[in-house]
Amino acid sequence: MSEIGRLRWRCRRGMKELDVLLERWLARHGSAATAPEITAFEALLDLQDPELARYLLAGEPHTESVIRSVIERIREG
Repeated sequence: MSEIGRLRWRCRRGMKELDVLLERWLARHGSAATAPEITAFEALLDLQDPELARYLLAGEPHTESVIRSVIERIREG
């Protein structure tokens, strides 16, 4: 399985809203993302749904700048 395919599989969450946001970002930006952005995206995928929802849906800021940047891009679409 390719790296993008593996990440796409990991985007499948328990919340449809998260699925849509994560899969859309991966489809639009995944192939052009830098290594630090992919690492940050993977760190987001490691989070539990409630915590991830706080960052992506409720707008809670993340402490790490690279992850915060990826979160902003995910929210923008």
